[in-house]
Amino acid sequence: MQQNLERLKAQLQKQTQIAKSLYRDFRIYDFGSYALNRLTPKQSYSLQANVAYGLKARQRLDLYRSVKLRDSQPLLVFVHGGAWMHGDKKEYAFIGEAFAKEGFNVAVINYHLAPEHIFPSSIDDLTLALNYLNQSQQKLHISAENIVLMGHSAGAFNIMSALYHPQPYVLQSRSSIRAIIGLAGPYHFDYKGDPLCADAFDQTVPYQQVMPYYFLEQNSIKHYLFTADQDNIVGLSNSTDLNEKLLSLGNHSQVIQIPRVGHITMIGSVSSIFSRFFSTKAQIMQALDDALK
Repeated sequence: MQQNLERLKAQLQKQTQIAKSLYRDFRIYDFGSYALNRLTPKQSYSLQANVAYGLKARQRLDLYRSVKLRDSQPLLVFVHGGAWMHGDKKEYAFIGEAFAKEGFNVAVINYHLAPEHIFPSSIDDLTLALNYLNQSQQKLHISAENIVLMGHSAGAFNIMSALYHPQPYVLQSRSSIRAIIGLAGPYHFDYKGDPLCADAFDQTVPYQQVMPYYFLEQNSIKHYLFTADQDNIVGLSNSTDLNEKLLSLGNHSQVIQIPRVGHITMIGSVSSIFSRFFSTKAQIMQALDDALK
């Protein structure tokens, strides 16, 4: 009996290690990020790369300034996913281009990664970046009057946690945040022993003391929770649970399901190369037009 238990335990540990390894390696590159960025047009923006928003090496952002002028030029801040353990802003030039061509200035940020840096390090970085952008408007030639926060997967968790956190952050631009665009975000789950992201959280802290779902508050921000109908990594209940609670508080919230995309391919479908074949970007733009009108 004891031998069987030990054998089962060993098999489970092996499977967990395999799952972690597979996910770490299953980067956005797996569906052509390198080629995607190389093929992305560059006429719609000017790029200021590696802007330091803090003193540490990972505290850098790329700023895509739109050449298309519009009133109170909105600022879209994008946070990448990767289970809090991998990812880099340089992989998301296609995001900068996709929204710069629509008249948005776009900041794509890096943040500290697990397992060396666990929650709330990535949220600390995001709030530092937001405060830097607010303080540096003249220096960077941007406006922070109309801010949109957009994140994919772990990045969606980060943007939500910047607003809904066990110890609320001082966000200088809080009143200027018009919308949150969460793409396939995990907002309400138990990370204990999770094979994909356990290393990103303190396993001695219950998830109820971490997840943004438990710290929601009433405000005027418009929340758009995008889900992928073929997502086999993040469960739909993450978005539906959050949506239900936001609505119960009197907040604006909407769940928008995108057909024919999975958890990873959802973000690639936003690119100018692929957006004509999927509804992701069109639905995001519809949400942004609604939030900024």
